[in-house]
Amino acid sequence: MTETTGTTAAAPTTTPTTRRELHGTPGAEARVTRLVIMGPQGAGKGTQAARLAELFGIPAISTGDIFRANIKEGTELGRQAQEYSAKGELVPDEITDAMVRDRLSADDVKSGFLLDGYPRNAHQVEALDQILADMGWELDGVIELTADRDELLARIAKRAEVEGREDDTPEAIARRLDIYDEQTAPLTAAYAERGLLARVDGIGEIDEVTDRIVEALATQLG
Repeated sequence: MTETTGTTAAAPTTTPTTRRELHGTPGAEARVTRLVIMGPQGAGKGTQAARLAELFGIPAISTGDIFRANIKEGTELGRQAQEYSAKGELVPDEITDAMVRDRLSADDVKSGFLLDGYPRNAHQVEALDQILADMGWELDGVIELTADRDELLARIAKRAEVEGREDDTPEAIARRLDIYDEQTAPLTAAYAERGLLARVDGIGEIDEVTDRIVEALATQLG
């Protein structure tokens, strides 16, 4: 018979990193939420990103905001991005990836985030995977807002008229939607294979669309 002491080693504690790990802990799902939102121009992505960020208590992070912040603060990455933009060239993925990595290392992202506008291509999907893996994290879900093409064309045309954007011709708008479809289809397919994709109809009242997204995420994530 072995003799035991009166003390017991404490069980190791781990920090939940995904919503799946948080299941079974009442109210804990809201603490860690790491999401990506995708959608064509005119689908209301920006509006829904802001609402979801408030709902989940996480920052909505758009690539546009990241670029502007780096340029305004005069960072090395911002300087490099500005040089490419000044020449009318696309900013290389490597610079965008580095900006995203830096932003996701900020303190306000520890409780989660909602990425808007990243990833945009297969390379960036891999880059985001690596960034999150290095941080010991993983994505919880990817939201894709969908909309009827005719509805999108009408929405964007109306917005262009209100804002006086003469360059937003019907042909230009249609071409941008085509490019979005071409670039995004492989990404959504990849995330669907991982069981992360939640497709949501983006047409309707703002509150209704938000409710659809939340319900779709709950269903998709289990």
